[in-house]
Formats: sequence, structure tokens, C-alpha cells
Amino acid sequence: MPPQGYFVVSAVFHYLGPAFAVLLFERLQPLGVAWLRIASAALLLGVWRRPWRAMEAADRRTLVAWAAVLALMNCSFYLAIDRLPLGTVAAIEFLPVIALAAVGSRTYRNVGALGLAVAGVYLLTNVQWQGEPLGVALAFANAGLFALYIVLGHRVAGASGIDGLAASMVLAAVVVTPMAGWAALPAFTDPVALAAGVGVGICSSVIPYVSDQLAMAKLTRSGYALMVALLPATATVIGLLVLQQTPTSKELLGVVLVIAGVALRREPPVAVAVPVPVARREPALGQPVGEPADA
Repeated sequence: MPPQGYFVVSAVFHYLGPAFAVLLFERLQPLGVAWLRIASAALLLGVWRRPWRAMEAADRRTLVAWAAVLALMNCSFYLAIDRLPLGTVAAIEFLPVIALAAVGSRTYRNVGALGLAVAGVYLLTNVQWQGEPLGVALAFANAGLFALYIVLGHRVAGASGIDGLAASMVLAAVVVTPMAGWAALPAFTDPVALAAGVGVGICSSVIPYVSDQLAMAKLTRSGYALMVALLPATATVIGLLVLQQTPTSKELLGVVLVIAGVALRREPPVAVAVPVPVARREPALGQPVGEPADA
């Protein structure tokens, strides 16, 4: 399958699982759903990949950092979508990614992309800030963590791939348990909630994160970042179909502006080192070849 195919799979499941998670909020607190998502994904990926060798051989600091990002990102994301529409949270996710591009490559194109994204996020958050300031703050926290997810995910994809993902997910389960494990306890006496939580883990973490790794291994970071312009649109459509979250015309315009900003941005060019030829010294007159000349 081409990398674009893997990305489409990731784009669909990236928000389809969270949409089902919102429906599960009636039985469990958002942090409990986040714990079930991470723990079930860690169990499945751990059994499948047995990533202990990746923990030993790969860059441990990157795996541990990615694990912390996965744990915090999932918690902040679920707390945000409990308070805000799914499409709004998805659009806010991409503001730091575009801002980093504008800072890293100060071109008119990236500055324009940042301006479009800022305008879109302003339209999305202007109303929400009055009613749900905590939800907006959590959405921005999730956005910063999502930018780190992309950066660290590319490092892992270039090193240990899916094995590294499995290792980081197991570590993320350890990190998230003190924060959210208590909220998942009611699920162990509710078979429906427990099964639904495992399903959310498969749809939200196993399928999209594995697809991300397969796509990142074949796409440049700029190519992958360009394709994530689809995600706010995907989230808006899924929110409409699954959760009946109908966006207003103002919110729809905000999502369109963010998508345009993500599509317009470009990564700074990567400098390629060009080898400099070394001048060859000719031997002095009467000097044997290979013998250094006198200083």
C-alpha cells in the first residue's frame, strides 16, 4: 500500500475512535476512557511486537519522551472533547505545527499560512472561550503535545518503527496510570464499558498510530505535515455523522481557514552537506611517491 493509503486509514480512525469515546463518557469519566485506550493499546501492541529489544537498542530518551507525550496528549484530548466539539479541538491541534514552520522558515508563504490558521482558530475559539475556557485551554495543551507527537514520531519511525511505537505505548501506560487509572475502575464491573474501552483503544491508538508509523517511514516530514490538512475536515465530518455536532457557518469557516493554512505551509529546506574535494599534492622533484615532502 502506498504511504498515502496508510495516511487515509489513519485520518479516518484518528477521530472515529474518539467519537465513539465521547459516547462512552456516559459510562466513564474522560480520564477513565483515556486510560482504557492507552492500556488496551499497550497490551495489544506489546503482545504483538514484544518491543523489549526496541527498548534496549533504540534511543531510550526518545521512546520515554514519546511515551510521556502520548500519555499527556490522550488525557488532555479527551478532557477537551468532553467540553468542546470534536472539529474545534481538531482544528486547534494544528496551530503550533504551522507556527513552528513559520518560525523555522520565515517565508511569506508560511507567514500567510500562520495568518490563515490564527484567523480560523480565532473564529473557532471566540465563542467557546466565554463558555468553556478550560476546554479551550485543554485543546491548546493537546495542540502543543500533538506537535511533539509528530516530531518524536518521525524519529521513532526512522529508527525502530512499530517496535518503538509498541515500546512507547507500554511506557505510556505506566505514565498514565497514576493520573487516570482510578477513573477506569468502574469499567471492570461494567463489561460493556470495558469492551467499548478496548474497542476505542484499537480504533484510536493501534490502527491510526501503526498507520502513522508506516506512512512516516515513507513520507518526508513536510509531506506528512501537508497531508494532515485532511484531519480537521475528517473530524468535522465524523463529529457530524457520529455525534450530531452540526457546525455553525462561523465554525465551518474557521475549519476551512485552518485547513487552508495547513495546506499552504511548507517545511524549511533541509541543508545537504556537499563533500569538498581535497587537493592532491604532487610529490617534489626526485621524491619517491608516497614519501612526505620536507616541511
